[in-house]
Amino acid sequence: MELCFFLIGEGGHSRDAFDRSDISRLQSAACDVAGLCRFVLHLPAVQDERTKGAHASAPFCVTQWYFDDLELLETALQRGGAIQAVADSIAERAGHCTLRQQAMAVRKFSTPHQQASRVSDERCTYLVSYEGEADDFNAWLTHYMTHHPPLMMQLPGIRELEIYTRIDYRSGLAHAPATAMQRNKVVFDDVDALNAALASPVRARMKQDFDSFPPYSGAAPHYPMRSIYGNLTPR
Repeated sequence: MELCFFLIGEGGHSRDAFDRSDISRLQSAACDVAGLCRFVLHLPAVQDERTKGAHASAPFCVTQWYFDDLELLETALQRGGAIQAVADSIAERAGHCTLRQQAMAVRKFSTPHQQASRVSDERCTYLVSYEGEADDFNAWLTHYMTHHPPLMMQLPGIRELEIYTRIDYRSGLAHAPATAMQRNKVVFDDVDALNAALASPVRARMKQDFDSFPPYSGAAPHYPMRSIYGNLTPR
């Protein structure tokens, strides 16, 4: 099973902390990470009235680092490595900010409109995190995986769907751990495509299913993000 390491930037002195040269440096640094299969940088996206409040509280950046081996991931997370260098660069660029880290197992789904990404590709992603706890996580995950992905895959224009669950891992990074019970993302071509999906009847059916989830307490923020893909050759 593929693994994904999330490095999440919160706070900071600017919602627009990264220019094109900063993005290029982050992508170049990712190429130095041995065993890295995929890299995605997410930055806040301009959104419409339905979710404009989420933009103000969204992370100023989220990076995703994909590996197909836990040992390679843990090696990449040791002090002095390329991921630490990227984290230091983000913190320096954004000013007073908080970086949080979390490694998770990836459940990836084939979508009706799936399309391979190229190095120049940008997408619009709806990032979701379940920050609290379910009363019975097995019941929660069983219901979620049985009922929700089939609905999500009906969203018009959806390009990618991934669901993430927690794993235990070792890290030499000093940044605080994130503790989301579950994360997921749905990816579209652009903000207009995301808006159309959110306005579709499928979204209402997803809300009905959400209301039937097993007991859960905690926040479940949804953030629209501009997603920039790196095209990497695994080492």
